[in-house]
Amino acid sequence: MVGRFMVSGKNSKAVRNARAAVVAQRSTPWGLIAAVVAVVVFAGAVFGYAYVQGQENAGRLAALAPFTPTAENPDPSTQIAGVQVVEYSGGQHVAPSEQVAYTQSPPFGGAHDGVWAACNGVVYDRPVRSENLVHSLEHGALWISYNPDQVSGAALDALRAKVDGQQYMVMSPYPGLDTALSLQSWGHQLKLADAADPRVDQFVAALRANRNTHPEPGASCAEVGPGGFVRADPPPFAPAPAPGAPGSRPETAVATGTVAPDTGS
Repeated sequence: MVGRFMVSGKNSKAVRNARAAVVAQRSTPWGLIAAVVAVVVFAGAVFGYAYVQGQENAGRLAALAPFTPTAENPDPSTQIAGVQVVEYSGGQHVAPSEQVAYTQSPPFGGAHDGVWAACNGVVYDRPVRSENLVHSLEHGALWISYNPDQVSGAALDALRAKVDGQQYMVMSPYPGLDTALSLQSWGHQLKLADAADPRVDQFVAALRANRNTHPEPGASCAEVGPGGFVRADPPPFAPAPAPGAPGSRPETAVATGTVAPDTGS
């Protein structure tokens, strides 16, 4: 009898141990669940952000579609309120020591230096010689100039983001500018009081490297280098001399300008 009870006691203990092991095996894996939940939440956040960004980009592209050049609409900038258009002949070069008596400020066409300013997405932190920048416009570049006394901080960063690393885009401060910013492409100019104005993107979409609106489609915007134009040390800005000033060269516009009605939009 004693032996039987002892065996029975041992069996009970074994059963209890087995049950405990089963319970342990069946314990909820909270760590694994938390990890899975974290992954799902992160994936959802990434997907949501990508979706929102995609929607915003699609909306932006749709808004700019009317300002994208086509065979039927080769110069959509004529639809942008406030754009001034002047016809200029290309290929008129001056020496590095000469100045052009530009009649527009900033200039956006006419005689210019024989070497262009690097315009492959360059943001200059100092004013640059206009004669070199006008040559960049002849190649199809779009130049954003701004008044450093009026544009700074977040507004300046937003403009810089539109230019930095973008082919046929260049940006520089322009001393004495009569408004906050002015956009130039060959024969076209748009002056604006607000860097957030939607017409900035419209002008860029319509005219950057638009083969229909500048004399030298496909021409380079790369830095020429020593002996020509050095991006890190560009020729300094100098105010344009008055027309007919001794030693100056004429701008030679072909036709007087026209301005799209400024509706304030």
